[in-house]
Amino acid sequence: MRVDKFLWSVRYFKTRSIATNACKQGKVKMNGSNMKPSKEVFPGDRLLVRKNQIDYQLEVLDLPPSRVGAKLVTIYIQDHTPKEAFEKLDLLLLKYSKEYYRKKGTGRPTKKDRRDIEDWFDNAGDTENKDQNT
Repeated sequence: MRVDKFLWSVRYFKTRSIATNACKQGKVKMNGSNMKPSKEVFPGDRLLVRKNQIDYQLEVLDLPPSRVGAKLVTIYIQDHTPKEAFEKLDLLLLKYSKEYYRKKGTGRPTKKDRRDIEDWFDNAGDTENKDQNT
């Protein structure tokens, strides 16, 4: 079976054309060398697939006849990706999410800032009313 068809059928890529492009861009490797989309895959082969900044290490156990359901994927591949790769991605995403938010006092307020300001004014008005009643 072709490597692009295999990766599509075991649901590592949503479409076969995305799997083909990944092969052409050098994101799919076997034994350290890039694979063309038409390269044949056999049971026992080990693939390295780079997707979403994670290097997935896959072992081909069997070849599916066609695209399989998500529950049946484990019959055809075994994932040897280290857990550190996923933890590294989580840390990277957390870092970027903090850097995305702008510093206070620069530019226009965001919707969240506006809501916070309105809540603060509403709460400040409530305390003034309480002070006048006492």
